[in-house]
Amino acid sequence: QVQLVESGGGLVQAGGSLRLSCAASGSTFTFRINAFGWYRQAPGKQRELFAAITSVGTTNYAVPVKGRFTISRDNAKNTVDLQMNSLKPEDTAVYYCTVIGRGTWGQGTQVTVSS
Repeated sequence: QVQLVESGGGLVQAGGSLRLSCAASGSTFTFRINAFGWYRQAPGKQRELFAAITSVGTTNYAVPVKGRFTISRDNAKNTVDLQMNSLKPEDTAVYYCTVIGRGTWGQGTQVTVSS
């Protein structure tokens, strides 16, 4: 099993930046061989995948965040980070990380961008 804990959310003005982190742990979980994704869920909307990183560091982004967000991983620390720049009010959501293909979720962290 794997446990995921997100952190780093908060309130920021439009145009600002935040850095989220996801810490993964589990006695039988091998972090370095897994791919990870960041999802977000805005009020009244479905949870959507917008950033992913493979085990070898290849990244993919959804169009709304491409060029503004950067996903990265640290295999030594078992963390997956999300650097978010040029934030917009429409980025307001609860942000979750997940291990791709496992269906495991953290508790999420709230990001609120004020206009």
